[in-house]
Amino acid sequence: MHRRHFCSATFPALGALAMGITGPARAFDLGDISNAEAGQGLKAALEQGATVAVSLLGKPGGFLDNPQVHIPLPGFLGDAARLLKTLGQGRQIEELEVAMNRAAEAAVPLAKDLLVGAARSLSVSDARKIITGGPTSVTSYFAEKTREPLGTRFLPVVTASTRKVGLAEKYNRVAGKAAGLGLVAKEDMTIEQYVTRKSLDGLYFMIGEEEKKIRQDPAGEGSAILRKVFGALK
Repeated sequence: MHRRHFCSATFPALGALAMGITGPARAFDLGDISNAEAGQGLKAALEQGATVAVSLLGKPGGFLDNPQVHIPLPGFLGDAARLLKTLGQGRQIEELEVAMNRAAEAAVPLAKDLLVGAARSLSVSDARKIITGGPTSVTSYFAEKTREPLGTRFLPVVTASTRKVGLAEKYNRVAGKAAGLGLVAKEDMTIEQYVTRKSLDGLYFMIGEEEKKIRQDPAGEGSAILRKVFGALK
């Protein structure tokens, strides 16, 4: 059987992106790997990265115990934390920070179906954006497709978790006034909005981290299609 050659204008270019290859157009000898398989490989990589990210973050300690995505106290409340602790509000400070991260952990599992759907619905136009979008293109793809609807899903869960802490209400009152004066960003004018935003940031960050692993070691990621497509590009 003759070995087929695919140029970077077709789906193997997606494989090149997934392996972190950038620069001028180039050809790859991929043997019997078809364009459809190459496209399937990219979709599989996106879906796997999203699924693993959700499983890592959507559990106790997923945010709270992970320094890469841990959600700190917002803005001026974080700056004032030491003073508040000296005034006897240390316990409230700790309760709020724990509640914020627990809220994120509770919300993240709601993201799985939308993320998987976004991965499976990758179009030629989407693929082109990923190819030309640089090292954060996959994260940008997921954010573009899912940030708004996920924010809508996350907000009620986050609200239910944080409203139990009295300090959250106090922050909202002060931050609301500060936002009106331009001292606090509008997206952070309530604890709920802040935690929802940081939850999504953490989720997309972790998807990016999982994607790096797939690029570096497709054979170790356990999927036949990933091994076949991305392994051929090693």
